Amino acid sequence: SVLSGDTLVLASLESGQERLFSLAFVSAPKLQRDGEEPFAFHSRDFLRRATVGKVIQFVVHYTIPTGNKREYGTVTLQSGEELPAACVADGWVKLRDESRRKDMSESSESLLNELELLQAKAKANAKGVWATHGGIIENAHEIADPKGFVEKFNGRDLDAIVERVLTGDRMVLRLLVSPSKHIQTIVTVAGIRAPKRANTAEGREQPAEPLANESHQFVESRLLQRSVKANVLGLTPQNQLICVVKHPNGSIADFILKEGLAQCTDFHSTLLGTQMKTLRQAEKYAKDNQLGLFKGHVESKASSAAEVDATVSRIVRPDTISVRTKSGGEKTVQLSSIRGPKPKDEKQGPHEQDAKEFLRKKLIGKHVRLSTDGVKPPSEGFPEREVATILAGNKNVALMLVEAGYASVVRHRKDDTDRSPYYDELLAAEEVAQTEQKGMWASKAPAAKVYQDYSESLQKAKIQSSVLQRQKKVPAVVDYVKSGSRFTILIPRENSKLTFVLSCIRAPRSARNPNEKAEPFGQEAHDFANRRCLQRDVEIDVESTDKQGGFIGTLYINRENFAKLLLEEGYATVHAYSAEQSGHATELFAAEQKAKDARKGVWQDYDPAAEEADGEAMPDPYNSTTNGTTNGTSSSNNAAAPVKPDYRDILISHIDPATCALKFQHIAPTASHALSNLMSAFRTFHLSPSSSSTATAPKTGEILAAKFSEDGEWYRARIRRNDRDAKTSEVLFIDYGNSESVPWKNVRPLGPADKFGTAKLKPHAVDAQLSFCQFPTGNKGYMEDAVAFLRENVEGKQVVGSVDFVEKDGGLWLTVFDPNGRGKGVEVNVNEEVVGEGLAMVPRKLKGWEAGRGDVLKRFREREEEAKGARMGMWEYGDLTED
Repeated sequence: SVLSGDTLVLASLESGQERLFSLAFVSAPKLQRDGEEPFAFHSRDFLRRATVGKVIQFVVHYTIPTGNKREYGTVTLQSGEELPAACVADGWVKLRDESRRKDMSESSESLLNELELLQAKAKANAKGVWATHGGIIENAHEIADPKGFVEKFNGRDLDAIVERVLTGDRMVLRLLVSPSKHIQTIVTVAGIRAPKRANTAEGREQPAEPLANESHQFVESRLLQRSVKANVLGLTPQNQLICVVKHPNGSIADFILKEGLAQCTDFHSTLLGTQMKTLRQAEKYAKDNQLGLFKGHVESKASSAAEVDATVSRIVRPDTISVRTKSGGEKTVQLSSIRGPKPKDEKQGPHEQDAKEFLRKKLIGKHVRLSTDGVKPPSEGFPEREVATILAGNKNVALMLVEAGYASVVRHRKDDTDRSPYYDELLAAEEVAQTEQKGMWASKAPAAKVYQDYSESLQKAKIQSSVLQRQKKVPAVVDYVKSGSRFTILIPRENSKLTFVLSCIRAPRSARNPNEKAEPFGQEAHDFANRRCLQRDVEIDVESTDKQGGFIGTLYINRENFAKLLLEEGYATVHAYSAEQSGHATELFAAEQKAKDARKGVWQDYDPAAEEADGEAMPDPYNSTTNGTTNGTSSSNNAAAPVKPDYRDILISHIDPATCALKFQHIAPTASHALSNLMSAFRTFHLSPSSSSTATAPKTGEILAAKFSEDGEWYRARIRRNDRDAKTSEVLFIDYGNSESVPWKNVRPLGPADKFGTAKLKPHAVDAQLSFCQFPTGNKGYMEDAVAFLRENVEGKQVVGSVDFVEKDGGLWLTVFDPNGRGKGVEVNVNEEVVGEGLAMVPRKLKGWEAGRGDVLKRFREREEEAKGARMGMWEYGDLTED
């Protein structure tokens, strides 16, 4: 290197040992931090350009025994030019006043005479330091306004000189911003991180990282005191410049990365843009050849995995997708290096649904190419999962999400190689999306879209059904597949959500939980519906509603009746009456016959000869219950009446899941009116802030006000028991019969007893049990089926209860009749239906009043035998009473 216009640092070609060497008889203007002398930079620069990085020869003419015993002499360049003669001739140095000495050698005196002549000529021509003006350069050692400097010179190449190399990625540059102004400052090389050298911080010595000295030497030997171009990109958190430092042969970052003496850093990716790709390739070269820091590096198998063709089957979350491969296997993968909107973040959460819809429209059912980038271990409640890059039509799906503002980019650890090969493009796209305030980067979050569920009650379903029946082929989206013929549907234009049931067919039921057994081909039908319909755009025609608020009708996928597709695969059978009424009979029967001929699905054992011999169609391979209808004949209500008939209009308000015991309310104008008035006043009273909740455990048996979790309303309730650790109470809502566990903060004093006490209005929920029915309380699965049947058919409905017997404690035994069980004017004995479905048996030990109803018992036992023969419900494995 060159320290000034008259002093060099020489390094031996053999040993690399350095020595300080000054030009004989001359002195140059001084480079000083507190102010450079005129022409000091020009003088040094002349010598720097002539010597740095070049092989020279030198001759020592004399030494001065100072502290370092400095040597003085002449230098001969490869061109034959000699120094200091050339420096004196161009006027960049002056002869020292005390140059001539008595003990000078003959050669030194000859050299001095030559230099005196050259100086006289330069002085006469006003060369270099002999000029009468100029030569003053303002050299600042810090940038007053770093941000303003970057804004001014961003993206521009500035001429610079490397004054000092600190580490492989940091150096001191002299930026030549103008002919009269220079800035000397620390610069970080963009896109790389080199090992740190040993240093002392806070009084403690920090050891050097591996290969730190080699990295430093590599850069220093190539750049120290060289002229470079510095392309200004940005600032570090410490307000140091981030620049691309370019040697005449190229960017120093490329060369040091190829040697494995530095690694890429993601922090500068957005500043570098497409240039980052070149750096990644240089780093990959070092990894592949196991150079430097990457010695022993082994590429992960996942990162070298080949692309796989697949079809998108489901959008799980905005950053997680399920795909189906050509082999038929299905797997869920997470998009590499991105994360969708965080559900709990108040700014990002409202965008989650929009992000899923964005992906659904672009990907669901589409062919994609998938390449696995790595495997993420289990964390934060998530199982182990693959991370992958997915290309749809040569477009990176993750990049599309980030560009739309529907995903953020994960900041990986430097040792985390399970990242997207498009990582730098993702970072650049995120920065643009943030700048343009797209998606979740918008300053104001949108209101979360909430769909109105019209299947949550029969009344709401009937109102919405009348609207939809007037429309044909309503555009919709399948949000969830419940079974082969039952779906949750979203209608975006109506902002509505509903349960949709396919009409005219009956599909086998799939298992609802691991403990439940599916009907034959029930799971296959469910899987087929999932593959063809889940999250797809469909059209629906609504025909009617069922008793649970489900909408019955036709669903079209790609303009094709999906019921027909199920029938063709043998995953459903036609319900003849419904099909003939709908107008789809021809195509549905044809589809069913096609499955029969191919022996598909439920028709695998189909025998046409047996069908002809019987003179009628073969029965379904499973029971004949259809969607919203039954094939069986209705049971007439000819049970023997009680001695004193006692029929009551009632509303079943609760089914006990443990025993199938009922809670009901009497429906009478005076009673209903009294309860409505009381509840209206009760809720108004508990809206008042003065109605404070209890902070301590309420007393068991006490009647208080409790808030019901499902609707947030206050009701009269009796305290059954307390959990002091959890600070909750189990309560019974005395007017409706249901119970739940309620936090103490949701329990209050009842209020004025003369207004809301049981003396004012006695509890409206009445205990009852179904007559002639013994439920399988010892089998959880069968009990769940029985409870589900009762909830589906009678809970929340107005029915007729025939009181068969009254217990001493006031409990009732009822026969329940649904006046519209099978349509208008057709009455159903619910007790008989429960036994006929195999959900209960006729009691083996009859009570006295039951034994006296011979004709009724006969009919119930006939229904029980039918259930046994069909292996329905609890009888599926045979007669459990034989043991």
